[in-house]
Amino acid sequence: MLHVAAAAEVMIVTATVPNGLNLKWDEADLRRKAYAQKHHIPIIQDEGLAFLEMVIRLIQPKRILEIGSAIGYSAIRMHQVCGSLVTTIERDPKMVSVAKEEIAQAGLSSQIRLVFKDALEAYSEVAEESYDLIFIDAAKAQYAKFFQIYTPLLKQGGVVVCDNMLFHGLLEENNEQQSRSLRGLVRKLSAFHQTLLEDERFQTSIFPIGDGMSVSVKTN
Repeated sequence: MLHVAAAAEVMIVTATVPNGLNLKWDEADLRRKAYAQKHHIPIIQDEGLAFLEMVIRLIQPKRILEIGSAIGYSAIRMHQVCGSLVTTIERDPKMVSVAKEEIAQAGLSSQIRLVFKDALEAYSEVAEESYDLIFIDAAKAQYAKFFQIYTPLLKQGGVVVCDNMLFHGLLEENNEQQSRSLRGLVRKLSAFHQTLLEDERFQTSIFPIGDGMSVSVKTN
């Protein structure tokens, strides 16, 4: 159930996700999740994944662009929803190595394209296509730049989903209790919220699901 708490271009929405989450994992999924946990690799939370997969089922995207591959977990899951072609960008060589192996083991090397590059510099690598969905789950301090760089590749009516938009609740905490670097990161993420608010090309809602998920629909 969804409850709209504020009517604006950016809407903060209270959401209840069913306990079952409507998620199914095979052995490979569980292995990837265990690997991420063991090696302290941040991957999308279960509630966030359930929400993301619901969005994909609704819009049936033919092409998805992901900013931040990590070990390939979310790229594989996104493809499996409805067979979308996925292009995913990752800058960490260790993550690229693992993701490449996982994608190959899943038999999806022809369906998921892995770009080994900093997303701030990868536009030319992915600009030959347009996308129905962009999923941003990378360096939080760079969200505004990622949004600015890659949304020109989004089709009219396309959707941008961003993870970690509430950043473990830190956006609501007293800044004086945070380190200087953390305060800087929180300020940048808060500024990105404002960017979404002011961007007349999109209608955006932010859902307190997982670590916070935003959905921005390109309307202009």
